[in-house]
Amino acid sequence: STAADRVAGVGPVHPAHDISTMFSLMLCAATASVLGDLVAYRLAWRGGPRFDRAMARSRRLAAAQAKRLAAAQAKIGTALSRGGGPLVVLARFAPAGRSLVSIGAGVMHRDVAEFLPWSALAGVVWAAYSVSLGYFGGQWLGATWLGTAVSVFALFAAGAGAGFLMRRPRGPRENPAP
Repeated sequence: STAADRVAGVGPVHPAHDISTMFSLMLCAATASVLGDLVAYRLAWRGGPRFDRAMARSRRLAAAQAKRLAAAQAKIGTALSRGGGPLVVLARFAPAGRSLVSIGAGVMHRDVAEFLPWSALAGVVWAAYSVSLGYFGGQWLGATWLGTAVSVFALFAAGAGAGFLMRRPRGPRENPAP
């Protein structure tokens, strides 16, 4: 087996190489994820007309109704003020959840010391999940269309599950006294 074969994924690869490659991928993905969270957090913290214009130009946010977005940001702010660190981790897997939580934390002026550790944990969990899914999916299913379909399904299932858990009411609702 030549070096070119190993780079192309043909021929034997030493298990230690797999572990170091997976660790490197996880580290890069987690770092990029946390840095992205901090950029969104800081931009939202600063706010201002330029941020508002950028938000208005966003296709995803422009498609959302302003009232719904405001309600989502209020819920996120409330959850974060109640020690909602697990929300930061769970939101990483929900469609657009990561962006909403990072922006919500910035808009609500949450202390970076409250947000950053949870963002780092979320980045590591997400990176480990994603890289492991790719690695083990490739090992079990090979580089086939079936393997690709199963991986895409697993990603969508994780996002749908996280979205469900984020929207599900927590515990019994209290009725206000008359």
